[in-house]
Amino acid sequence: MNNKIVIVGCGNVGMSYAYTLINQRTKVTDLILIDINQDKTRGEAMDLNHGLAFAPSKIKIRVGDYNDCADAQIVCLCAGANQAPGESRLDLVQKNYDIFKGIVQSVVNSGFKGLFLIATNPVDIMTYFTFKISGFPSSKVIGTGTTLDTARLRFLISERLKINSKNIHGYILGEHGDSEFPSWSNSSVGAVEIPRFLSRGELDIMTDKVRSAAQEIIKAKGATYYGIGMVLARLTNAILDDENSIFTVSSYNQNSDLYIGYPTIIGKSGVVGYVPLTLNDEEKKAFDNSARIIKETISKVNQE
Repeated sequence: MNNKIVIVGCGNVGMSYAYTLINQRTKVTDLILIDINQDKTRGEAMDLNHGLAFAPSKIKIRVGDYNDCADAQIVCLCAGANQAPGESRLDLVQKNYDIFKGIVQSVVNSGFKGLFLIATNPVDIMTYFTFKISGFPSSKVIGTGTTLDTARLRFLISERLKINSKNIHGYILGEHGDSEFPSWSNSSVGAVEIPRFLSRGELDIMTDKVRSAAQEIIKAKGATYYGIGMVLARLTNAILDDENSIFTVSSYNQNSDLYIGYPTIIGKSGVVGYVPLTLNDEEKKAFDNSARIIKETISKVNQE
């Protein structure tokens, strides 16, 4: 089977994704790299290829162009401007919309019929624009959403309680940005609600740490990329293995006509379904506020 993955945008995020893929056992057979900087991309492909003797799976890696998208299973969009220190993800929106217009249309023109996977920030909005520009069904356009934020939350709880993060069950919902929030009413350690372990003050501190994590990393080292690269690899494997696993990706909310982070079931065909969470009144207000911010930002973008 041809399980070709195309990465558009071979900066830190795109290459962290590629590096993670070749270091995991995966069904990926071909990895195509596309970037405006062709010399650097050629060097990235060489560097990855030289390590394949030690990789757990056999993958063909090369530089390509948009014609290579025609028979790809997934096209992952990582291209765009980077978030600068002090700059919010929402500040990036017009710059990255202008970049995305040409990219998405070029992918579609190739005859691509697979799934779009979006990592570029602001991810909820860029995923929405990919959906609109491509004309694809919403189930075939997926953003990374709050998947990394959810992982950050689980790490913090794991660190505090000394319990493996894989046994921490909880979600960060809403915008991948400053208005995101945890659904504590749907969070547990094993089968026990997390608020039974931690005080409200501790929960609020963890919420603030998750929200500020990206800015703290950017201030310290310039950009975030390892974590999101691992998220992209995990989503890729869930799609290729047809797992029907749950992730807080940015998925389409038909009632509001937007993409937003919400527990979503992901399989080979993309979005398979949603987890019917019951939010308390405080969480409902937070979700509505997050949706409002996304909608308002979309309305400010010049889409001409």
